[in-house]
Amino acid sequence: MSHAYDTFETLCQQNAVLRETVSLNSGIQLAAWYNKHDTITVKSNHHTLSLYVADGYESYQKTPGGWKNGGGPDRFCLMPKESESTWDIRDDLSFVHLYCTDEHLRDVGEKIWDKRPLSLTLDERIFGSDPKITALYRQFLLGCDWQQHANQLTLSTASTLLLTHLLQNYSNVQWKLPVVTGGLSPFVLRNVLAFIEENLGQPLTLAELAAQAALSEYHFARMFRQSTGLAPHQYVMQRRMDKAKALVQHTTTPLTDIALACGFNSASHFSNRFRSATGMTPTQLRAASA
Repeated sequence: MSHAYDTFETLCQQNAVLRETVSLNSGIQLAAWYNKHDTITVKSNHHTLSLYVADGYESYQKTPGGWKNGGGPDRFCLMPKESESTWDIRDDLSFVHLYCTDEHLRDVGEKIWDKRPLSLTLDERIFGSDPKITALYRQFLLGCDWQQHANQLTLSTASTLLLTHLLQNYSNVQWKLPVVTGGLSPFVLRNVLAFIEENLGQPLTLAELAAQAALSEYHFARMFRQSTGLAPHQYVMQRRMDKAKALVQHTTTPLTDIALACGFNSASHFSNRFRSATGMTPTQLRAASA
């Protein structure tokens, strides 16, 4: 792992049960946890965004005025670097953590506004509520298998969107988002689409696609949507499915090989995705086409 995150290490030594974790290629880490009957003190060399997925009504934070609770599904806690907090988890709590460094936040800031914030501080938020944050992690992070290469693009997009939202709404940098009008030039679009076709078997990332267009991820994602009507991760998944369908129907290539050629590192995940896209499993479609 490219970066050791204090809070992750601390939780590993407590009662917390790690359900899933993934390190994105940027070094940002996601972790899904379950905890109960545990007292924890965390002080970190990084920022932590904690998203309550289920339960959490009996999670208490130590304050100067005593233990306070306010947790529950869709609540979030934002714990900036160097902040110390003590928690008493008295009953079930399922939550997702996003860990990132100051450097990650600055990078996101620079990619969007083309300028680097000189000093960056995040506001601490405990048991906050924000429909935008909820929508982002419910739609992107909870709905997909983190271990799938084919989902790296979705996960990295979601974490960039979450960090953008934190910078805009919970930091000392209250910069307005730049307006992006117009799509990619026909030449650039052709190059990007050709690059996607050639690399459908790879775990594509937003950074790689944006680099093909020599744009920041933020501007690229918006301009790509202007040009194609789809977000990059939606377009890539659609092309993966189109390619898979053609190979299933018109070749005798083994299904495991087709899954790999279309960016899926597990046949069962491929089969589920294929069924939700076409209404049939690859095996059923192949039989029907025979």
